[in-house]
Amino acid sequence: MYFNKEEERFVLEKIYHIGVEATLDVIGGKWKPIILCHLGKGPLRTGELKRRIPAITQKMLTQQLRELEADNIIIRQVYNQVPPKVEYSLSNEGKTLRHLLVAMSEWGEKRVQHLQAQGDNVALISKGHEGYLNF
Repeated sequence: MYFNKEEERFVLEKIYHIGVEATLDVIGGKWKPIILCHLGKGPLRTGELKRRIPAITQKMLTQQLRELEADNIIIRQVYNQVPPKVEYSLSNEGKTLRHLLVAMSEWGEKRVQHLQAQGDNVALISKGHEGYLNF
């Protein structure tokens, strides 16, 4: 929210229709849940995340990390050393997503099983959600 001096009123910057929309604004997309799952196991450097998620481009990983940091879901810790060292970890707010992400993961696993039982050609690369359980 900000104050518009010309109109002399407060203006909302963003309006959500339902709470799920606000949630998906923060954790939605292809890569953010995967990043959060890996960070649930402990702090990681960018290179470590890239190795664990080989299909993501460096540009996309950097973008997703910046967005999660801007939303206070993760913490970027810069160490004053040579060569530079940067680690990412879950913030306290990020840790509150645990139950939601576990429930979504379990639902998705059941959904894939259902689709496979119908004969659909779908696969689930990782059937575990242990990263979420470690928050």
